[in-house]
Amino acid sequence: MTSELRNARNGAILTFVLGGLMVGTMTVRIPALADKLGLSEAEVGSILLVWGLGALVTMQIMRPVMARTGSRAILRVGGPLTALGLPAVAFAPNLPTLLAAVAFFGMAFGTVDVAMNAQGSTVEQAYGRPLMNGMHAGWCVGAISAGGLGSLSIALGLPFATHVALVGLVSLPVMVLIGRTYLAESPATRAEAATRRRMPPIVYLLGAIMFFAFMVEGTVADWNGLYMRDELGATEALAALGYPVFEAGMLIARLTGDRLRVRFGVRGMLTVSGAATAGFFVVVLLAPTAGMAVPAMFFVGLGVATISPLTLSLAGTATDAPGPAIAQAGAMGYAGLLLGPVVIGFLSDATSLRTALGIGILLGVLIALASRLLPGREPATVTPLPVAEPAEIAA
Repeated sequence: MTSELRNARNGAILTFVLGGLMVGTMTVRIPALADKLGLSEAEVGSILLVWGLGALVTMQIMRPVMARTGSRAILRVGGPLTALGLPAVAFAPNLPTLLAAVAFFGMAFGTVDVAMNAQGSTVEQAYGRPLMNGMHAGWCVGAISAGGLGSLSIALGLPFATHVALVGLVSLPVMVLIGRTYLAESPATRAEAATRRRMPPIVYLLGAIMFFAFMVEGTVADWNGLYMRDELGATEALAALGYPVFEAGMLIARLTGDRLRVRFGVRGMLTVSGAATAGFFVVVLLAPTAGMAVPAMFFVGLGVATISPLTLSLAGTATDAPGPAIAQAGAMGYAGLLLGPVVIGFLSDATSLRTALGIGILLGVLIALASRLLPGREPATVTPLPVAEPAEIAA
C-alpha cells in the first residue's frame, strides 16, 4: 500500500466527515434560524424544499460532468463552495436572500455528495477491498458532531450566525487541503464514461433500492420526534433522543459493514437489512411508550445503515467508470430522501401519523424483495482500478 493510496483513503473519509458536519450544522440550527428571521413553519418547509431541490438538480446533471472531469476535479471545486455556502446562509438578512443562499448551499453540496461517493468507489477499487461502509461511517461521525457542537453552542448562547459561519470558515481550508489527496480516474476510464449513453439495468435497480432506503432515513429524520411526542406522549427531551439513537445505530453498522460484506456479499446483506428495517419499524410502531420506542430506533438504524453504502459501492463496479453510475443511482436515492417526509405528511393528514409511518415497514419489505433480483455473485469490487499516473494527470 502506497502513502498516496493511504492519503486518498483518509482524504475520502474526512470528506464524508465534513459533509455530515456541514449539513448537520445547518439542520440542527434550523429552529434558531426560524427565530432569527421570524419564519413560519411553512417558510421553514420552503427553505428545506429549496435546499433539497438544489442538491437534486446538481445530482441530476453530475453524470455527464463526472464523465468529462472525474470526481477529483469536482470535489476540489464543490467542497470549498459548500463550505462558503454556510456563511452565506448564516448572514442572510431576509427570506429572499436566505432562499438564494440555501439554494446555493444545496447545489454545491449536491456536487460533493455525488463526487465523494465516486471518489470513495475509486479508492475502494484501488485498494482492492470493500471500504464504502467505513467512509459512510465518517458521515455519521460528522452528523453526530454537528449535533454535539450545536447543543454546546446553544448552551453557550452562541448566536446562530456566528456558529454556522464558524463551521463553514473552519471547513473551507480543510476542504482545500484534502483536495490534494484525491485520486484521479485514468483518462481511459473517463473516456469510456463519456461515450456511454445508458447505464446497465443493475444501476437503476440499485437506484430503486437506494430510493427506498433514503425514504426510510428521511422519514425518521423528519417525523420521528413528532411521533414520539404527539403519539407516545414523550417529553421534548426524550423525543429528541430518537434521531441521535438512530444515527448511533447507523454508525455502528457502518463501522462493521465492510467486514460483513466480505463474508455475506451484497445481496445477502441487503436482503437481511431490508427485513430488519421492516421488523424493527414494527417494534417502533407497536411500542406502547416512548421509553420502548426510542431504543428500537437504534435497531432501525442498524438495519438501514449499510443499504446506501452497499448500493453505491456496487453501482461503482457496474461500469468501468464509477462516477456516472454513482451519479445516476445517487440521484434516484436522493429523490427518496426528499419524497419520504412529504408522503408521510400527506398520509398523516388523511389517517394518523402512526398509520403513515407504517410506510417504513413497506419500504423495508421492498428493499428485501428488490435485493433478491441482484446477481448472486457481485462484480469484483475488489479488482484494483487503474489510477492515473502523474504524467497522465498533468496531461
